Amino acid sequence: MPIILPSESPAARSVVGVADDVFAALRGESAALPRAESVVLVLIDGLGAISLRAHAGHARGLTAGMAKKDVVQSVFPSTTAAALTSILTGAWPGQHGLVGYRVLDPAQGVLVNQLTGWESEGLDPATWQAAPTIFERARAEGRPAFAVGVAAYAASGFTRATLRGADFVAAQTPAERVEVAYELAERHPGSVVYCYLPEADKAGHRYGLDSVQWVSALEEIDAALSRRVPPGVGVLVTSDHGMVDVPAHRQIVLEAEHLEGVRHFGGEPRMLHVYLDPDVDTSAAADRWTRDLDGRADVGTRDEVIASGLFGPEVSDAAASRIGDLLVVARGNGAVYDGTAHDQRSRGMIGQHGGLTPEERQVPLLRFGAFAR
Repeated sequence: MPIILPSESPAARSVVGVADDVFAALRGESAALPRAESVVLVLIDGLGAISLRAHAGHARGLTAGMAKKDVVQSVFPSTTAAALTSILTGAWPGQHGLVGYRVLDPAQGVLVNQLTGWESEGLDPATWQAAPTIFERARAEGRPAFAVGVAAYAASGFTRATLRGADFVAAQTPAERVEVAYELAERHPGSVVYCYLPEADKAGHRYGLDSVQWVSALEEIDAALSRRVPPGVGVLVTSDHGMVDVPAHRQIVLEAEHLEGVRHFGGEPRMLHVYLDPDVDTSAAADRWTRDLDGRADVGTRDEVIASGLFGPEVSDAAASRIGDLLVVARGNGAVYDGTAHDQRSRGMIGQHGGLTPEERQVPLLRFGAFAR
């Protein structure tokens, strides 16, 4: 049984289109945004539109002018590796190839963590993620390009795959990162400046969306973005995905029979890639998983999910080879664990994402500075 697709308006905008919005505004060719001398694209990792509105009292600056239409849809799976790459390339996961958190490298037959496993598994950022970045596009047009982020991420494989073409500038706090981004945009007319704020995502994973720690992170980010935007600079604030809190009683641990015939479990607990042994009948396995997880998760084969368009209108051969034989998407606020030692270590994570709920896929797209209404 194929995965149940979310009901979305045909007119729903996607984070995939944000890159084109940036360049159209710089050229004065956008029907939606005023022309800007420079653009700052702020990415608040893990901030869903629904959770932002629910905590509006702690984010008065972000939500003051937020309209109902200031929302875009994240991609599938709704996880950082896939969604952040889509924002920074303007390409769907089926095109750029980062189709999950942990995916199979078919050449080596090993799972690769798409955020932290590039060096250990020998992935080449220039070929594993081959889509041009917004920074490479900017340089091709003769525009300065900068990425402002956390120093620890400066030289990572994921950074080299998604921030190619940008001059990386490190700053410690959200306020310092925003300040540096605004200064760069003001000093370099025509520039594209990216500013990454991971604090809410980290707090949500560890403590949950209603925790004191998550609210504190949101307040810190809101304060950072409340500073004055330099004249002529347009600011877009968005996110890669939202989250849901997964309580202990919604954790589904697979039984031993589910491990039979499985080579690898990839993805993450909200959206598993299941890689089967070569001699396993995929259709029969899908039927069995569907029966066993009835009401708790949706199950689809690789071909079914690709045909549904969830990975985008086109899926390259390279991307398809990284997708699981089966995909298992948890419903509601559940999560599916494979029961291995590695998987058990992640069961303490409260805020999670990767699935198809509105809480995970609806993210804000807010306008400030020269873009303000």
